[in-house]
Amino acid sequence: MCALTAGRRGKRVRVIEHANRVGKKILMSGGGRCNFTNTGTSPTNFLSANPHFCKSALARYTPADFIDMVDSHRIAWHEKELGQLFCDVSSKQIVGMLLEECAQAGVRIDVGCKVDAVHRVGGGFRIETGPGEIECPALVVATGGLSIPSMGATGFGYDLARQFGHDVLPVRAGLVPLTLSGKHHERLQDLSGVALPVESRCNGASFRADLLITHRGLSGPAVLQISSYWQPGDDLRLDLLPDSEAFEFLRSQQRERPAAELRTVLGEVLPRRFAQRLCEVWFGNKPMKQWRETELREIADQLKAWPVVASGTEGYRTAEVTLGGVDTTQLSSSTMQSKQVDGLYFIGEVVDVTGHLGGYNFQWAWASGHAAGMAL
Repeated sequence: MCALTAGRRGKRVRVIEHANRVGKKILMSGGGRCNFTNTGTSPTNFLSANPHFCKSALARYTPADFIDMVDSHRIAWHEKELGQLFCDVSSKQIVGMLLEECAQAGVRIDVGCKVDAVHRVGGGFRIETGPGEIECPALVVATGGLSIPSMGATGFGYDLARQFGHDVLPVRAGLVPLTLSGKHHERLQDLSGVALPVESRCNGASFRADLLITHRGLSGPAVLQISSYWQPGDDLRLDLLPDSEAFEFLRSQQRERPAAELRTVLGEVLPRRFAQRLCEVWFGNKPMKQWRETELREIADQLKAWPVVASGTEGYRTAEVTLGGVDTTQLSSSTMQSKQVDGLYFIGEVVDVTGHLGGYNFQWAWASGHAAGMAL
């Protein structure tokens, strides 16, 4: 995005890509259909030590701007839910579109090109690569974070930032499944594959989405979203009945079906196997008429705020994003240029701006890339 934006403005642009092909993360995203933006994008969808930093770039390159490009290439798309836009056919179309735009703008792209060192030379930079040295007046670091190392992710961008005097805020895996251990794992591991709608809550954040039980712990959009707000030891709760008032539901069932057992009643509003496990391990089981009001209230309270004691996350191996990164206080929010070194820019995931699940991180990539491309 940065390259094609600068190229359109007549700049001579060269992209150094260490992978053997471009856009690997684009290709794998959205189950191969690329959740390329979200129509509801706003600064509130992003985490950063400086929540105001992303506002300028997001305002100047919006989801509608990217949709216009997609439409101009006649790529069919659809809205899945909550403003999430996907290609009808394949994420390869988005990569193809960006490559075509770069080609039209005269951008040169070198794949399989490893950078060995970067030096400040006069008012510009000298880059040592396998094929040889490159000199340039401006350098844009768009290296991403540490997520999914199997796709080639490394900490190179952070190292480069430190080399040029930038602070890098602590990084950790975000939008990542949580792991369980010990008794917490034993109680749920054989329910792998069970899914249900919940509301996850932690540190003031909450998300309504699906929970998926896995053989290692918990996943699904509700867990991926809240994982960016959770750290070991934090209180994490799940509302297992987000669409109902649990206590009133249990009281009505007690009145209308006094002989029905609790596991039967819960099995009609929750996955049956999950309901049975709740009764086996946490609630107990007996006919509804035998429960005292105080007991039903306790069960209702647990259903609305079920505690999750996670031991950790699955880490960068499966994380969709990396939280933290290059400190935004040392960058211009309008151009993404370093305040320390003229001609040095940082864009995308390498910066301390991390989006929620649902196309927001791509929109940050497009917007921050466009901001730098307009400033080069």
